[in-house]
Amino acid sequence: MGQNSTEVAYGFGQMGSAYLGDTTIFTPPVGKVIVAITSLHDDTAFSALVPDTAGYLDGTTGANIIGQTAFIGHTVVDANGTNADALGSQAIPKGITIVGRWTTLTLTGSDSAVFLYFGPAI
Repeated sequence: MGQNSTEVAYGFGQMGSAYLGDTTIFTPPVGKVIVAITSLHDDTAFSALVPDTAGYLDGTTGANIIGQTAFIGHTVVDANGTNADALGSQAIPKGITIVGRWTTLTLTGSDSAVFLYFGPAI
């Protein structure tokens, strides 16, 4: 017997999606965050990928996991685990999907393109 759970569905991108193929800063619609990113081109890279920290209980403001000082800085907050590495300049191959919770992102280079999937903001 199937189970219909909106909590699970919303957490896995059932609240809409978007295509991004340029280097402008992308922000999801109000009340939503990015919960999955699918790379459409080889060597898709990010110059900014800012995690959603709204649900962090320790009150920290979070860190830009790419490590660019133009956003929040280099420090990875406790909610990301200890000794987590920044994504850095690592590229994501075509067809790979990463999951998480992000509030904004910026692609590097005109050859990058992604599909973004939304979930509810906390």
